[in-house]
Amino acid sequence: MTEREETLFAFPCDFPVKAMGKAGEDFELLVLDIVRRHAPDLDDARVKLRESRGGKWVSVTVTIQAQSKDQLDAIYRDLSGHERVVWAM
Repeated sequence: MTEREETLFAFPCDFPVKAMGKAGEDFELLVLDIVRRHAPDLDDARVKLRESRGGKWVSVTVTIQAQSKDQLDAIYRDLSGHERVVWAM
């Protein structure tokens, strides 16, 4: 089975990656560092932050130019494996 058959995406494509964790302690920088390992051409203008109503949590959404399913899998594996990331999608 080819990569094209394994996913519904035609690469390259814009793809939003979202991670959530506790607000503060430069969580945004942590997420950007992890994503940039796999997408070094990330544009800072394509990063969005959203704090929870109480301000305890923050979500970081980064839209990358995804090149492959393997690239996305690696990003999610690294994000999900970090102790400060509560969830990634």
